[in-house]
Amino acid sequence: MKQMNLVICLLFLSSQLHSAQSATAPVFELITLGDTGGIEDGNLSAFLLRVISEPHYIALDAGTLVNGINVAQSNKAFKHLPVKIDNTLSSTGNILHHHIKGYLISHGHLDHVAGLLIASPDDNNKPIYALKSVNQTMSDTYFNWQAWANFTDRGLPPLLKKYQVIDLIPQQAMNLKDTQLSVTAFSLSHPGESTAFVIEYKDNMFVYFGDTGPDEVEKQGKLSAIWQYLAKQMQTKTLRGVVIEVSYANQQPDNLLFGHLTPKWLMSELTHFHALLDNKKAFKDMQIVISHMKYSLKNTVDPKVKIKQQLEQLNKLGFNFIIATQGQRIVL
Repeated sequence: MKQMNLVICLLFLSSQLHSAQSATAPVFELITLGDTGGIEDGNLSAFLLRVISEPHYIALDAGTLVNGINVAQSNKAFKHLPVKIDNTLSSTGNILHHHIKGYLISHGHLDHVAGLLIASPDDNNKPIYALKSVNQTMSDTYFNWQAWANFTDRGLPPLLKKYQVIDLIPQQAMNLKDTQLSVTAFSLSHPGESTAFVIEYKDNMFVYFGDTGPDEVEKQGKLSAIWQYLAKQMQTKTLRGVVIEVSYANQQPDNLLFGHLTPKWLMSELTHFHALLDNKKAFKDMQIVISHMKYSLKNTVDPKVKIKQQLEQLNKLGFNFIIATQGQRIVL
């Protein structure tokens, strides 16, 4: 009997250890193709996300695409990617054609889509996922045979049909083609509708926020709806990480935010989210990647440095902030 009890105890401890290891082992890989908002061409909002167990990425916005891949390669960000060898393509072409399986576009502003547009003549067939209003903006503004050729399957003919345009229904999950990921889209407050994407793989989640203003300024409660959804999901799932914008330092007045966040407004939103969770430890394990910091031509302190300092000063709850840097690889 004692031996049997010992065996049962050892099996129990082994299962607990396995669960702990599974909970802490990284699930996602995030590659930063572009980290700034605004005017720095060649380094505009774009990320790649994949499940570590598969070699297929989904692009999260595409302000910078080819140049972002080049910078990431020079930083060896793809060294853990089992690259498909296609001798007809360069290493950058291999990643664009064989490893990026689609685009999640948060909104139609150029600093989030310019890389996709510029790369489209040499890209291959894949889907563009976005809210209906965002896809309409892309069709009306860019893929219209005036600003750019229509590489999509809708809009003004002739339709080149390189990109399959897929409308996401708010708060309704959809599987992302040729990946193990699913996405649920939420509307965000911004001049022109923006989007947050809740991306899931099994019991793991990741959230990418397009540009957004704070609820207290925008008066639409859109971030609160996302925090409540995530808090409910986190009762049974693990939120591995978040990419969220902080465009300006705290000195920017609220009437000049134009649908963006500052460190104080981000902290206000995260504090609201934190209060909704019973398990506060979830925030200790979650990585919060700060993106879209506006590049400045002024001869002053680098906006990134100022924003980082202000976040650190306000971080009383111990959030795990990471400042996005072009070419970096993060595992979550």
